[in-house]
Amino acid sequence: MNTLKLFLISILFLSLTGCADITPPTPKDIIKHPLGTDSVKIGMTKGKVREMWGDPDQINYVEDKEKWSSAREEWVYTGRYSAIPIDKNYLSKTKKLYFDGENLTNIAEE
Repeated sequence: MNTLKLFLISILFLSLTGCADITPPTPKDIIKHPLGTDSVKIGMTKGKVREMWGDPDQINYVEDKEKWSSAREEWVYTGRYSAIPIDKNYLSKTKKLYFDGENLTNIAEE
């Protein structure tokens, strides 16, 4: 009987340690980004994107003289929860947002 209890406790411990890499969102993250409300769309302003997704992890200036006449801003939102089985906006995959002036013109993901 004691061997069975020890075995079950060992299995439970091993199964719980396998989930240690998943970091659940904080209550602040949930309030700031409730599920289903943070879809970014082409044409949105920088202010609206910041309001929905917060500050980007990185801002780059991209020049492609074949496509654009001037440099564009590239905002990078790094995927934070790669263990999520579906892509919930920028949570599971890195997103790159491109702005021409104040407006969002393109969305790419890695």
